[in-house]
Amino acid sequence: MPIHDWKRAPVGLYHHFHQSWAVNLAEGLNDGVLPKGYFALIDQRAIGLVPDILTLARSRVAKKPKEPEGGLAVATAPPKARVISQESDADVYAARANRVAIRDTDGELVSMIEIVSPGNKHSRQSMKEFIEKTTLMLDQGVNLLIIDLFPPTKRDPDGIHKVIWDQIHEEPFSLPAKKQFTLASYSASAPRTAYVENVAVKDTLPAMPLFLYGKRYVHAPLEETYVTTWKRCPQEFREIVEGHAKA
Repeated sequence: MPIHDWKRAPVGLYHHFHQSWAVNLAEGLNDGVLPKGYFALIDQRAIGLVPDILTLARSRVAKKPKEPEGGLAVATAPPKARVISQESDADVYAARANRVAIRDTDGELVSMIEIVSPGNKHSRQSMKEFIEKTTLMLDQGVNLLIIDLFPPTKRDPDGIHKVIWDQIHEEPFSLPAKKQFTLASYSASAPRTAYVENVAVKDTLPAMPLFLYGKRYVHAPLEETYVTTWKRCPQEFREIVEGHAKA
């Protein structure tokens, strides 16, 4: 299926697709792609041993803190100031975005699939945080697969891979003029190695390696799960993304 032009879609629609695709990727990996001893879970930016999600059934549901009485509500009595700045919807959605974590039977995180959101590249701070977390994972021996279906910005003029790889080994890299999206797989085992493909709107997603241990990998089912996710989106959603929604 041709890759869609996601920059034309409202950020909330892409967030829905992003979240759904992450789930389908995890299910696709667990459906015979990962070898015995490995499993994929939806992750919310955790590094190290498997979090309490696996023992959630035994934990008590936390009570929502009671809101204090008194004070003023911003909705009805907004504070007055000369300048009021607020983070964008893209930033908010990026903070809520899930990713796919691959763990072994000991609960150790071995690989991560990160689907880039517009908010990850929306500001210098968001880009800095994204790159720092990415390189930290590689430093800790976690393999990565980065999927960026958005064109470069002034913060990543040569694509997201160049910014990441410059933290490891600076070398010349330029995006093909007509292939501005980036798929990059990183093997964290020494010597750390990057496998980069560039694609564009209307291209088909290629098979990308997802490293597990040493230099051994599986092919991440990107195209299959992208198609599944798209087909499950409402018709109105698809019309907006494809630019055919009625005015």
